[in-house]
Amino acid sequence: MPRSAPQFWQGRGLLAWLWLPLAGLFYLIAQGRRRAYQAGWLRVERLSVPVVVVGNLAAGGSGKTPVVAWLVEVLRRAGYQPGIVSRGYGGQVAGTALVGPRDDPARCGDEPVLLASLTGCPVAVGADRPAAARLLLASHPGCDVIISDDGLQHYRLGREVEIAVVDEVVLGNQLPLPAGPLREPLRRLAEVDLVIANGPLSAALGAQAATVPVRSMTLRGEEFLNLAVPERRVGAAAFAGRRVHGVAGIGRPERFFQQLESMGLTVERHPFPDHHPFRPEDLAFAPGEPKILTAKDGVKCARFATPDLWVFPVRAEIGATTDSGIAADHLILEKLRHGPPIA
Repeated sequence: MPRSAPQFWQGRGLLAWLWLPLAGLFYLIAQGRRRAYQAGWLRVERLSVPVVVVGNLAAGGSGKTPVVAWLVEVLRRAGYQPGIVSRGYGGQVAGTALVGPRDDPARCGDEPVLLASLTGCPVAVGADRPAAARLLLASHPGCDVIISDDGLQHYRLGREVEIAVVDEVVLGNQLPLPAGPLREPLRRLAEVDLVIANGPLSAALGAQAATVPVRSMTLRGEEFLNLAVPERRVGAAAFAGRRVHGVAGIGRPERFFQQLESMGLTVERHPFPDHHPFRPEDLAFAPGEPKILTAKDGVKCARFATPDLWVFPVRAEIGATTDSGIAADHLILEKLRHGPPIA
């Protein structure tokens, strides 16, 4: 999977059509694999604790990390002791490993280190998700629920709840990889337990979810944290009348830049590929001028932080709905406790 989405994924031009034969093969393999797990031809591994999967249908950032952090809070308030398993994309772990908030993102992956820092949860990484989960449970026997980050397509790990996070912009031309960004067809939304919409959904896409509850998500942030001196926190007013540099190595950097601009900041944009392994020279421009990073990028830059580096952490607010359905957290907890909820 490319670190940044190809431009041709946004339309159905010549390049997309040229990739269609391979995309058709990818589609057949992906669907065949899913059916094999459903039919029992491939073995699904069940854990001793329930599993909640947070994932998406497309390659690229849809906002899963804030959803995982929100879900940790929901489960803790309900009395659970959650743990997190992740692939550790971009890291160098062979096999499985436990991850702490001070571990090296280059080794463990940026998102697992960030989640360990944000949530204080036990976190384990590994391409083999069931093995990573077993390591986590053996090391933290008090853990009574597992959150699988970006685990929707990892069918070998059994799950009790599936949450799909959708950003329609990321879906692009809605073609399968590599002609487009889709890992699975859009009709897969009708098979999950909850769809969380990061941004507006068109009527056509909303219809793909059929009877599955759809709840909206807003990312909120108020403070900027200095990366060199984390105790130093300021509001947007501290940057009034100054040029700031927005720096983002995430799936959709435009959303981050727009959020900064909506706070009245004058932003010069510096997009990098998703999961970019930042080095000091990447941030050596405009010395002394404020450079504002995403939280995910901040964990990779902390070891060489300078006073002009700031992080803008955001949190997910989820559950707003235009119908009379119940809130997202109640849907998830009801499914964990009693089986399928009433939407």
